[in-house]
Amino acid sequence: MSELPANHWRNYPAADLISQHKQRLNYMPWLYPKLKPKQLQWALPWQQQLQAKLSAFETVQFAERCFVAQTAQLFAEPGRDIVVGAGSHVGADSFLHGPIRIGANVGINHGCSFDGGKAGIVIGDHCRIAANVKIYAFNHGLGSNALVVEQPVSSQGVVLGEDVWLGTGVAICDGVTIGDHAVIGMGSVVTKAVPEYEIWAGNPAVKIGDRREKADYHPG
Repeated sequence: MSELPANHWRNYPAADLISQHKQRLNYMPWLYPKLKPKQLQWALPWQQQLQAKLSAFETVQFAERCFVAQTAQLFAEPGRDIVVGAGSHVGADSFLHGPIRIGANVGINHGCSFDGGKAGIVIGDHCRIAANVKIYAFNHGLGSNALVVEQPVSSQGVVLGEDVWLGTGVAICDGVTIGDHAVIGMGSVVTKAVPEYEIWAGNPAVKIGDRREKADYHPG
């Protein structure tokens, strides 16, 4: 097989290159703040149009410098608003149903599923939420004398503090609060409150460590 020449992508129409770059951003939205001015010439109007359409049809509010993937699905009826803070992003194929309040500089990666129930989901600033995380702020009754679908739904709400990191495939149950700077390992199911700075993992999740015991980061 012969090797492709360097910069062979230059042979494609500009529209094809932009389309591929949009797909890259949809699934890797953390790249959006790193776009060069030339790329922002098409990316900024694209995002403004997407966000304006969502805000017109749903009670969704976007602050400045947000990114929402083209295939993300946001649903927010009046009284069940979704508020997205400055510099935050929502990746491809994610489903969000309000009420949800997302802080500043929050990363929600592809395939996530959040439903705020009645009490809502609150996500603090600088949280990192990996792919396929599930957060459901409601629960069904479990009485044995009736079908689950016939029983009332309860909702206590879910709160993530600031700088929380949820690994891939984490599930957060209704009524859970996760403290500032906590970390949840991939694939975990969180059923109770997690104190700040602690590292939890497992199903059900339990404490396995503490960030304050880790080596400090010193840039450079």
